[in-house]
Amino acid sequence: MSFSYAKNCLQRFCVDEFQMETETTHSGFFSSDLLPSLGARINYATKLRRFIISPFNPRYRCWEMFLVVLVIYSAWISPFEFAFLSYKKDDTLFIMDNIVDCFFAIDIFLTFFVAYLHRESYLLVDEPKKIAIRYLSTWFIFDVCSTVPFQSLILVFTDHKESGGVGFRLLSMLRLWRLRRVSALFARLEKDIRFNYFWMRCTKLVSVTLFAVHCAGCFYYTIADRYPDPKKTWIGAVNPDFKQESVGDRYITSLYWSIVTLTTTGYGDLHAENSREMLFDIFYMLFNLGLTSYIIGNMTNLVVHWTSRTRNFRDTVKAAQEFAKRNQLPPRVQDQVLSHICLKFKTEALKQEETLNGLPKAIRSSIAHHLFFPIVQNVHLFQGVSRNLLFQLVPEMEAEYFPPKEDVILQNEAPTDLYIIVLGAVEFIVQIEGIEQTIGKAVAGELFGEIGVLCGRPQPFSVRTTEISQILRLNRTALINILRANPEDERIIMNNLLLKLQGFGGFGYVDHQTNAGPEIKRHDDTALTSIDINNLEARVKKQEEHDGQEVNKTMNDLSLNLENKRELNEHNVELTGPDEGTKSCQFKPEVPCCSNSCLKRPTCSTSSSGSKGTKSTNHKRRITIHMKKESLHDQYGKLIILPDSLEELFRVAGQRFGGYNFKRAVNAEDAEIDDIDVIRDGDHLFFL
Repeated sequence: MSFSYAKNCLQRFCVDEFQMETETTHSGFFSSDLLPSLGARINYATKLRRFIISPFNPRYRCWEMFLVVLVIYSAWISPFEFAFLSYKKDDTLFIMDNIVDCFFAIDIFLTFFVAYLHRESYLLVDEPKKIAIRYLSTWFIFDVCSTVPFQSLILVFTDHKESGGVGFRLLSMLRLWRLRRVSALFARLEKDIRFNYFWMRCTKLVSVTLFAVHCAGCFYYTIADRYPDPKKTWIGAVNPDFKQESVGDRYITSLYWSIVTLTTTGYGDLHAENSREMLFDIFYMLFNLGLTSYIIGNMTNLVVHWTSRTRNFRDTVKAAQEFAKRNQLPPRVQDQVLSHICLKFKTEALKQEETLNGLPKAIRSSIAHHLFFPIVQNVHLFQGVSRNLLFQLVPEMEAEYFPPKEDVILQNEAPTDLYIIVLGAVEFIVQIEGIEQTIGKAVAGELFGEIGVLCGRPQPFSVRTTEISQILRLNRTALINILRANPEDERIIMNNLLLKLQGFGGFGYVDHQTNAGPEIKRHDDTALTSIDINNLEARVKKQEEHDGQEVNKTMNDLSLNLENKRELNEHNVELTGPDEGTKSCQFKPEVPCCSNSCLKRPTCSTSSSGSKGTKSTNHKRRITIHMKKESLHDQYGKLIILPDSLEELFRVAGQRFGGYNFKRAVNAEDAEIDDIDVIRDGDHLFFL
């Protein structure tokens, strides 16, 4: 092939994209990504020099694929010609081989203009001098030797009709060096997700085996064909006139011997007859040991890869069963453990968590917004909040799967997470006198756990799935931190929470948008600080059964705990007596909050201070009285309006508790009360 033709081919390759910049398209033939060095420029924007070809260009990939097809042809024809055919000048194979050699000669020329990837910097090197030095110092000599048509040259220069010399035949076997291209192709295909890895590995193993059988059969026949006494050969002992047989019959016989020897079957009909054949058999069987080990090892690895997950699953289930039996877990807990393990086995096959964890934060956030933002923005707790807050919350959520009848939250569990249902349904369960009762349900698009998280209280009820469910989990710490950075959205969320508590706790509220903040209006005698969020439904039932009691046991417990935790800061409360028909409490927070302080006890303003035994002109305050502190959890407290003096307070307390004559009163901190004005709205007093 002339130099001018090769130059024209190069110019045709270098037009348009090849001329100025690197192609970044990854839809070409099995291209791989470039890994830029830290702080270095990205290769996608690299502009190459004139006439320099990018190794990742789709057109160059097509050229490489075309050469791979020619390599497969060369790999089959070279051993076959070496053993069975005599090179003839006018033969079709002679012309075909020379055409193939010309294409590889063009590729050698093009390689001097193909940029390469630097091993250390992972940048494309497009300097012609460096490209040439690198190629000349690596594969250039081997490529030239595998391309030179030695048998064609001897026919041309000696003017012979045929070339039967073994030396030139051996030199033509250098064309097998081109097989490195096939090896590189399989390496790329195994990493290409568009092709099944198992079948690609199987194809590679089968190809290696067939090529080994083909070469061994051809070489073994060559030994018999070149032996002085044809009758003392492995094929001549069976068929003395084997040279008169057709090429196809001799080739099939050679493949038969090669397959029988490779599989160690050894029928005995074809065996070595002379020392040359015995020596070849020795090396071939040693080679078969390595090849067989390679094939068995790869197939075992593929099978183990398929079954490893199942084996690990069985081991996990067995360990869980032994753990449950050893610790005598209840049957319901055992069922939940096994159901969770089975569901985890199914979801792990999707590898969703592994995929997300391996991505940059920005991509993970984009995926989370695409999947969960429409669900989160429709949740009642986040109605009315800014879009910016939702964008901050969604990436912090983690999706989890729960099988049916599995507990997501346990009653009185420490509040750690808030949950949003994406798919499925759950039911709310409370323990009332040791009996589980369902007090409500939630379906897709609803949330639970917000009462405990936002109020800093133990979870008021258990939550159990009724079907397989996908649930978003939001950590309490992340939620609080985001809300603190968005005080206006925090106020809206707390208002939404109060609306929900209104439905559970039996009080209503009207939100008047004023500069002072929301105004909460109560229509019963239940204070906001004593809302029963531990057992809301149970409280309602108790109120119906005990019509004469103002609050129940769990209400007083919650109010006492809140009293011990916090003092109300920067809130003003105005209360009106029962004779005015309504009671109202106006909160004026400077900055809304979502932690325990959201349920702080309001402080009440007084018009004057008094002393023990004197009247006070303060506004009406409600307090909870108890007979003694030790009995707080054993009986109900009494919710009363605070009288105007301590003497009247002792008298009312004595009447409420059956005629006792009390002389002393202490608060929840065991501090004795000696002045009526130090008693605040919502206090718990204990009479002695």
